[in-house]
Amino acid sequence: MTDQGVRRTVTQVPAQACDAASDSAGEVAPCGPGEPSPGTAEGGISAPASAASDAPSQPVPGQGAPLLGTAGEPVPDGPGEPSSDEPEAAALASPPTVSPAARRRAERRAERVTAGAAELERRLADLLRGGLISAGQSGPDLWEETAARMVDAQAPGLANRVRDLGALASAGVGADAPVRLLEECALLHLLAQAWLRRDRLPEPLAATVRSRVGLTASPEGPAIRDDWLVLAQYDTSDSRLITRRIWLHGTVSGRTALLLSYGAPGRAPDLALPAGLAVDAELTPYPGAGQPRTALTERFGAPAPTTVRPPGTTTSGALARYGAALRDDPWRESVPVTLERVVPVPDGDGWQLADADEDQALPVGAAARSRPGLWRLVALSGGAPVRVFGECGPRGFTPLAAWPQGPGEAVPLC
Repeated sequence: MTDQGVRRTVTQVPAQACDAASDSAGEVAPCGPGEPSPGTAEGGISAPASAASDAPSQPVPGQGAPLLGTAGEPVPDGPGEPSSDEPEAAALASPPTVSPAARRRAERRAERVTAGAAELERRLADLLRGGLISAGQSGPDLWEETAARMVDAQAPGLANRVRDLGALASAGVGADAPVRLLEECALLHLLAQAWLRRDRLPEPLAATVRSRVGLTASPEGPAIRDDWLVLAQYDTSDSRLITRRIWLHGTVSGRTALLLSYGAPGRAPDLALPAGLAVDAELTPYPGAGQPRTALTERFGAPAPTTVRPPGTTTSGALARYGAALRDDPWRESVPVTLERVVPVPDGDGWQLADADEDQALPVGAAARSRPGLWRLVALSGGAPVRVFGECGPRGFTPLAAWPQGPGEAVPLC
């Protein structure tokens, strides 16, 4: 991602690769000659072929180039975590017993997901052959039909990404619309290829791929007890459910953790932790490379006020942190970051967070510019530097909470 909060171009990515393996991983192999293609709908994703829908996995275009991944560095034991030589840690590290019936069900589902990923690759190849500019002319029905095929393949993660791709193609707003569509097609292609070659990936990255395609996982590993500072809490909703996200910071371990809670439409999720409070609790992480999500295992008291603040970084440090997160999980939309000593300043029709000590700035995301939290941030700053926690992604920075330069409580911005 550049300083302006947009994804890097294809020519810029290899220059930023940390090694040769990372460089080669970004290559997209062309379709092999003579490979069959289902009937193509003009200007969009191809219509399904009846033989392709129920057939087992077939050779996929572009399978000649290996997909390479980089695993994250091992995470050392933090405060409150048992060391690896303790019996409790050894017991937690041992895999649970899986019944033969459960193993067969998992294998059958993996076969269906593989067939769905292979079909998706063929449809993406047909889309690119037809041209991205005319992709929006296909209408939403074809994209929804493709998403339904992924649901039939028991890959809801792929289905959601296809729906997002269809919404982006139908909108077609702005001069960069074809570029964004190509970016998202590339990420979807990368995810499908990663699933098809998951047996060649490091286990942390393979766990991330399983999660991204929609396979559920259970929290595992040693639990972490800490005094967790509640950084932010906000809800998002769609027609099916309400999702609540709660960001936490371990005052001793220094870890940033994410709790997710769900509720039916019109009904708020049960879990609620107001921002600015601290709670003595035990969290268990989910598997995956760089995965911030955790499960709340146990609470040892009610949330209480605290004067603790999370440590901050510069705007350039936030960009570096996002780049490191993409190395572990290329499909991450954002990373949690606390900015230290930034000032909200106007930038044309938008806003940006300017570093008070460097000649750098991060743009405020378009969604955040329409929320009242931005004006609370501007009023809190009054032209002076503040500490801001939020999510940093390819479209900019979304402020979620802020602290004044001097003493004062956290101010929620979401």
